[in-house]
Amino acid sequence: MKLLNHLSCIGLISLAFYCQSSSPSPETPTPTPWPEQFHALLSMSLNESNQITNLWYDWPRGRNVNVMQKQLGVLLYDIEWDNGTSFYYTLGGNPTCQTRNFEVGIPRPDFLNGANYLGTQVVDGFLCNGWEKVDFIWYYEDVHTKRPVRWDFYDGIITHVITFEVGAALPDSYFQAPEYCFSKEKDTSQSY
Repeated sequence: MKLLNHLSCIGLISLAFYCQSSSPSPETPTPTPWPEQFHALLSMSLNESNQITNLWYDWPRGRNVNVMQKQLGVLLYDIEWDNGTSFYYTLGGNPTCQTRNFEVGIPRPDFLNGANYLGTQVVDGFLCNGWEKVDFIWYYEDVHTKRPVRWDFYDGIITHVITFEVGAALPDSYFQAPEYCFSKEKDTSQSY
């Protein structure tokens, strides 16, 4: 009887080993590329500062619109172009505008290619795969839906994705900075 128990145990161990060695090992997940157009409602925080941002991403046309509302602050618009030009402006009675040029334009849909996989963890209540890229961004997407859940930046900005609408797009008129952004008297003193 003891021998039969041992043989049964050895058989089970062998079967388990066989199943482990014959089944394919899971591949390291890769980040899902962003859709070519989407709208995301984002809740962002840095230290004691909070803001809500509506991000409209439009890769085919090489542009982004961010409409940012800081807690108890003014509504700020940010038009970003693929050529690196960004316009930060306010509307209303005393409008302001700053133009900035960055070395890179808007992120490519596959901007996370080559990121380091961090494994799975629960982020904002969702089971997520996580990646880190060049010590600049830590990106988390839902394991099941592949939608972004949160991304954190090197400078401490934490971005929580509240909604994510694939295919949503703004009319072209929203991507045009106001006329006063192109005048010589534009306000460059405002700090955003």
